[in-house]
Amino acid sequence: MSGNRKLPETRRDDVREVMHGVEIIDPYHWLEDADSLETRAWIDAQNEYTRSFLDAIPVRERIRSRLREMLVHDSVGAPVQRNDEYFFLKRGAEQDLWSVYRRKGIGGQDELLIDPHQMSTDRSISVGPIAPSHDARLLAYEVRYGGEDETEIRALEVNERRDLADRLPRGLYASISWKKDASGFYYSRARRGVGRRIYFHALGADAESDREIFGTGYGPEVGVYPHTSEDGNYLLAMVWWGWRKVELHIQDLREENAPFRPLVTRIEAKFMPQFAGDCLIVQTDWYAPNGRILRIDLHDPAREKWREIVPEAADSIRSFTGFAVIGDKVFVNYLHNVSARIAIFSLDGEPRGELPMPADGTAGIYGRYGREEGIVYFASYTTPYSIYRYDSAAEKSDLWYRDAVPFESRDFEMRQVWYSSKDGTRVPMFIVHRKGLALDGNRPTVLYGYGGFNASMTPEFKHGAAWWIEQGGVYAVPNLRGGGEFGEGWHRAGMLENKQNVFDDFIAAAEWLVANKYTNPDKLAISGGSNGGLLVGVVMTQRPDLMRAVYCWHPDLDIIRFHHYTKNNNPPALIEYGDPANPAQFKFIYAYSPYEHVTPGTKYPAMLLTTGDGDTRVPPAQARKMTARMQAASSSGLPILLHYDTQAGHAGIKPASKVIEDLSIEWSFLAWQLGVE
Repeated sequence: MSGNRKLPETRRDDVREVMHGVEIIDPYHWLEDADSLETRAWIDAQNEYTRSFLDAIPVRERIRSRLREMLVHDSVGAPVQRNDEYFFLKRGAEQDLWSVYRRKGIGGQDELLIDPHQMSTDRSISVGPIAPSHDARLLAYEVRYGGEDETEIRALEVNERRDLADRLPRGLYASISWKKDASGFYYSRARRGVGRRIYFHALGADAESDREIFGTGYGPEVGVYPHTSEDGNYLLAMVWWGWRKVELHIQDLREENAPFRPLVTRIEAKFMPQFAGDCLIVQTDWYAPNGRILRIDLHDPAREKWREIVPEAADSIRSFTGFAVIGDKVFVNYLHNVSARIAIFSLDGEPRGELPMPADGTAGIYGRYGREEGIVYFASYTTPYSIYRYDSAAEKSDLWYRDAVPFESRDFEMRQVWYSSKDGTRVPMFIVHRKGLALDGNRPTVLYGYGGFNASMTPEFKHGAAWWIEQGGVYAVPNLRGGGEFGEGWHRAGMLENKQNVFDDFIAAAEWLVANKYTNPDKLAISGGSNGGLLVGVVMTQRPDLMRAVYCWHPDLDIIRFHHYTKNNNPPALIEYGDPANPAQFKFIYAYSPYEHVTPGTKYPAMLLTTGDGDTRVPPAQARKMTARMQAASSSGLPILLHYDTQAGHAGIKPASKVIEDLSIEWSFLAWQLGVE
């Protein structure tokens, strides 16, 4: 491919700042101003430069065509059950966006309720999540513009397909939860610089008059979320301190103006609850890093009365979605070597067997106390997504939906290997490729990672990765510290002052792939987004010799200035990364912050950074500045490119055409750099 394209000029301003006695020089500080004419002109020039490369990649149209085959079919999301009716998102084969549907009864017809295609001509407006009322008569739903985290909340009268006058203005909403009588709903809203609060919206009232229910006094780094019980008797307030600690407070809605009572406070652990009548069933890592299940009687909730019903086991319980109550049973979602194992218990903790899994992979399970029907989903790197309706009483599953992806799973294999990190810690890694692949040390290989926020990287079907392995490539995903694969201890081993462990784990994974003849540095690419963008940014600056290409999307990269990015919706990240304003935490952050460690004259790998104006979670200024600094510093002659989308962002449900386009950009760049023709 031609290399005579002219690199856009980027001026330096070398803004100097002293932080805790260390002088920091930011050569491209001016690019933090997203609204300046100079920045906008620079973005346009960078996009034109990037397109001159990406549009000329011969394989790109073939990737686009194959992705259309894999993605253009009827798609259905997991349903929410209310009053024997099912509410879900669905996208038809010829549609760009997910619409909202209802099905009355398991054998009913799918009825279109909300069609976002009618909301915009450019398909930039999407809908979801959705929250039906307990009686299935009303539906609250979110409307998103572009990829912003901000949404509007609207309410629909279901049977009449009519929007009510109620409309909550653009904001950072979460966790809509209806009152039992459907007279209104509770919701969480965050205000930047202030924090999250719980509000109540009475139907028919002006949204500006919504009263604050809970949250005063908590800072912007703390998340506060509501949840009402199925019987309508209780309102639970969950208080999240990052990804390491959760408090619980409860209000009895049967008593007028009843105060919130603290249930769980002053404990450095996570508590994830589900109502079971007048009890809470709670997943926690309190005195149990791998997780256990407690039962709290709401009539007598003193700490000394909490009862353990499922003790800690050798396998960890999956983070955040680790259990479900269905009927009168508790289904616990364990990770056995990072694959799902769902064990069943009575509400008193008596073992009731296991839910069979089709293979190693990812599973989730949802349900409600008193209702024997639950929802189970399953996927793996070689198995497309499926949803099952599970009957707890009959102990059997019926297929609700299976992704109709034309992909020959039997031709590919997923295997797990274990390798040693720098400090000797054993780390697992999934490797996916064609069966019978010859290990000649020359296979184009993509190494994907995340490693943070207690998120577990369990096997899931990825359309781009499926195309890659169809071409004879290798796709590898290590389970880095910082995730939740092996409990809270694994998470904490990769956060704050231990963050370097995550980078060491990823570097060791790359070295293992080379040493074991899967690939070599000229045939290896690394990929990651958001916190994973930080991962690949750091690894590139620490070991530029180890890979040929880097794909880095919506990344955190300038971590020492992270606390200054007040316009973005990510203050809890300071609990995970640390706060640069704190001298002790600044020290370990500065040691790895990738923007500050770009060294002029270094032979860096090719790099494609992706971000956009609509990212209101991770500041896009970081990718802009990193692009400029890398372009000025790299001596390898390999391209440093920025794909800057002026509409899309971090969040949102992308149109199918946009998903295909973005995946074609990502995988054509990787194919080009690793020689996949």
